[in-house]
Amino acid sequence: MINRRHFLRAAGALLALPSIGRAAEKLPPRRLFAIHVPLGMMPQFFFPKAGEASSPYLDLIAAHRAHFTSFYGVSHPGVDGNHHAGQCFLTGAPHPGQPTFRNSLSLDQLVAEKIGLDTRFQSLAVSVRKGEHYSDSIGVSRSGVVLPSETSAERLYRRLFVAGTPEEKAATMRRIEAGGSVLDLILDKTKRLEKSTAPEDRARLDQYFQSVRELEGRLQRNIEWENRPKPKVDYPEPKDLADANEVIARSKLMFDLIKLALHTDSTRVVTLSLSTFSVVPHVPGVKNETHGLTHHGNEPEKIAELRKIEEAQLTVFGDLLKAFRDVNETGGSLLDHTQVLYGSCLGNANSHSNQNLPLILAGGRFKHGKNLSFDSNNNTPMANLFVTMLQGLGIEAGKFASSTGSISGLDLI
Repeated sequence: MINRRHFLRAAGALLALPSIGRAAEKLPPRRLFAIHVPLGMMPQFFFPKAGEASSPYLDLIAAHRAHFTSFYGVSHPGVDGNHHAGQCFLTGAPHPGQPTFRNSLSLDQLVAEKIGLDTRFQSLAVSVRKGEHYSDSIGVSRSGVVLPSETSAERLYRRLFVAGTPEEKAATMRRIEAGGSVLDLILDKTKRLEKSTAPEDRARLDQYFQSVRELEGRLQRNIEWENRPKPKVDYPEPKDLADANEVIARSKLMFDLIKLALHTDSTRVVTLSLSTFSVVPHVPGVKNETHGLTHHGNEPEKIAELRKIEEAQLTVFGDLLKAFRDVNETGGSLLDHTQVLYGSCLGNANSHSNQNLPLILAGGRFKHGKNLSFDSNNNTPMANLFVTMLQGLGIEAGKFASSTGSISGLDLI
């Protein structure tokens, strides 16, 4: 019998991935980029007043108004726990922070399963942070495990664009083959178990075998990608910024690399957590730590200082939108072909409210240029927005998490 890991290695050398033919396709692939700001944004500056389409914060990105939609009256039903809610930004799993809490599959990982299989990285999880906090990564596996995030711009660049040395490639191949060895062992034991399995448990065992087959496919793709050159980009290898207070500059750097990752089709699914916990951002006029400022108690001086930080964050997000719009692709721009979700699971950090979440969806060929307002007391489920986003990515979806349907008012072009 052929050893499974030897078969995988041989298959990886012989079989071409479907993505090889992508260059000949007329339209670029659809993509998802989700950004979470754990400490939220002050609602009085973010949300437009009744009957208006803009606000002081949204005015900062007004040049891109035709390319994004803002939302009011949207949240995740049952998602409470103040800062703990951040880990549920893309899942909607209820009651985080409770001893019995178990997270669920995140939007990005569902999308990665559907559209991420033809790229070197099925998905990327990235974060800008200092230390460990509640929601340093917003990607969650089917088993409810939070995916580790990359915090180093240097490492991210090397993973994306720098060819490994022969020794590094050999080490990577050994890790892949070790995964194949583990699968061999598991399957051997499971095959023996199958003989004594009761009929009522056979369906569960079949699901297990399906999961193993999916892992085998992933191992094969990893082998294939190890034998393929990485894309070349006109962007010098960056250096990490050691000062964690350089949160704005670090965000810009990660934005640059993510833009390159998407444009080179190295991945089609990215999550990014931009945390200002435990930092005093290098923003003119700011001298206090951000988290403390979010609990401003309505003191004007603290509000003014926090506003400078949040305005700096929105401004650099506007720079990202411009950068994506400036990348021309067949049939439009990088932004046209990428859904960019920006928001937080904190509606009001001062009161730790998880209602009325600040949200922006840009790009993705939706009809933008408006603010969609819903009931501020009986919020529309954020998962309704996710259903619409999934459909916009060409993924059949009538339900996700707590959704009650798609979100009204947001249509494709």
